[in-house]
Amino acid sequence: MVVQHVAFEGPGLITPALFAVGSTVSVVRADLGDALPTASQLDVLVVMGGPMGALDDHEHPHLARVRSLIADCVRLGKPVLGVCLGSQLLAAALGATVRRGPVAEIGAGAVEITSADDPVFSPPGSRIPVVHWHEDTFDLPEGAELLARSDLYAHQAFRVGTAYGLQFHVEIGSQELPEVAPYLPADRKIAPAEIDVVESAGVRVLERWAAFAAAAVEEAR
Repeated sequence: MVVQHVAFEGPGLITPALFAVGSTVSVVRADLGDALPTASQLDVLVVMGGPMGALDDHEHPHLARVRSLIADCVRLGKPVLGVCLGSQLLAAALGATVRRGPVAEIGAGAVEITSADDPVFSPPGSRIPVVHWHEDTFDLPEGAELLARSDLYAHQAFRVGTAYGLQFHVEIGSQELPEVAPYLPADRKIAPAEIDVVESAGVRVLERWAAFAAAAVEEAR
């Protein structure tokens, strides 16, 4: 199941990656009041991005319910993927601090892999083209492994058990860019050639993540 917070930040390339491993994909618009399932009803949870902060419960009361669902999924060993805001919600759900960073990181860029043997992100030192779109950041939850960093932010991706948090976007491809582009700052536009490079790398990353998630689901059964 995919939890979406705004219309223009959908699952994008995550959907075909899950389809390829035999998963169905349903989308819940938590910001519109759609009911959330319980963790026991899910095989996989994907939590997408949005412009709100992970702890902006007063303006967005659904966020507390999403954090609770994430925590329950992690406790039960369900595969979780949190993207951008979703990664911040994952960190907060596991007790880590989420806060405003020193500078906005927006536009096409890259992250450097720090993990030696992660099934999705490796080898260390390699760089993956991504889309950055955040100013908030997070501390690592207890027991988390750092997977990636960028020149501006040390914490770009982490894993706790079967849960992954990605501060960056690899799910945005050429089809998704027209939906996202109007909301980017005027001086941070992303060129089609840049998004083609992100999409090529993102497909590979998400294929590995989907295979990891499917294996975890199968093992749990």
